[in-house]
Order: sequence, then C-alpha cells, then structure tokens
Amino acid sequence: MSIFSLSQNNMEYVATFYSHFGAIQFEQFCKQAHITVRLQPVPRWLSSSCGTCAIFQVDRCIVEDIPEDILEDIEQVVEKQKEGYREIYKSN
Repeated sequence: MSIFSLSQNNMEYVATFYSHFGAIQFEQFCKQAHITVRLQPVPRWLSSSCGTCAIFQVDRCIVEDIPEDILEDIEQVVEKQKEGYREIYKSN
C-alpha cells in the first residue's frame, strides 16, 4: 500500500523537517510516488528547525509507510483544515 492515494477528495498536508536535506529527500520520495509536492518556507504558525516545508495533496496520509531514512528527518506532518491545522504526526 502506498503512503498516498490519489482521488478527487484530496486534503492538503504540510510536512516540516529538521534539515533542508530531509525536505529534499521527501520531495524526491513524493515525485517517485507521482505526488505533486512543493517546497516553500514554513508558515509562521508552524515551527521548523530548517525553515523549509513540503506542501502536498492526497486523499489520505499514512506516515507509517514513509521509509525510515526519510521519516527520521520529518519534524511533523499536519493536515490543513478550515480553521488551522490538525497534527497527523510529530517526531519524538
């Protein structure tokens, strides 16, 4: 099962990272999975160690399917909602 499943009911997710290298690795992972992803500065209300986040849209996000070498550099994944963000994953 893929981490991402494409459909018309896509939700927007934001992933933040501990390093810029982690953001680049995640971007490559998404592109290999045929997921549209863009890197940009982290929104002010989300914290990040490196200042770069990945914005991606999918119908569901299963963090457990992200390869461990990429997951270890993800600070958090949040789902964008009408009134802010809902945390999906936060590293320990």
